[in-house]
Amino acid sequence: MYILLTDVITCPRCGPEMGLILLADRVEERRVLSGRLGCANCRETYPIAGGAVDLRVGAGEGEVGALIDGDLGSGDSQEGAVRIAALLGLAGARGTVLVAGPGAALAPAVAALVPEVEVVAFGPHAGAGEEAPGVSRVAGGPALPFRARSLHGVALTGGADDALLAEGLRVLAAGSRLLVEGAAPGTAERLGAMGAEVLLEQEGVVVARSRGELVPLRVNALR
Repeated sequence: MYILLTDVITCPRCGPEMGLILLADRVEERRVLSGRLGCANCRETYPIAGGAVDLRVGAGEGEVGALIDGDLGSGDSQEGAVRIAALLGLAGARGTVLVAGPGAALAPAVAALVPEVEVVAFGPHAGAGEEAPGVSRVAGGPALPFRARSLHGVALTGGADDALLAEGLRVLAAGSRLLVEGAAPGTAERLGAMGAEVLLEQEGVVVARSRGELVPLRVNALR
């Protein structure tokens, strides 16, 4: 996990206004390989092992091992990674981007395409695999444990219900894009009703943009 991700990550139990405190046991090249994140409000702790953080509420210290047995790199489809990067408009981008759902397996390939971006692979089993350059693996859901307007792009793969669509828009920086792959009929209309600007709707793919001008990211949010 990229150490500066702690600037935007929040407690899944207490909600998006409550940040987490890092207690690192091992850090190499600004990446936390082991330790835990703690909430000063509810006192819950979330383990970090093998570079992956487990933000599932109630997950125990011994459960992270099960999350890192898989192979995050198994979804190394170059075409899929290029599609995500292009639809999110990541050319020349910097900051933090979220890829949630089955497409989280493409996070290493997306990170390789856009080296100035930190890609967060997020989902119930997103802790699978090994450390990859520019990739932070976060197991969690269904809510997105990030501060409002903190991410430079969000890809929700495998579809999204209204609650997840709203979460995706909440965490987007103004002017950034939300990609929904496997979108159900009516997704574009629902995003429009939530205040987003729909840019594309085609064959189960919807791209929308958060309203407002793109907000320059803080220096400490960049690698």
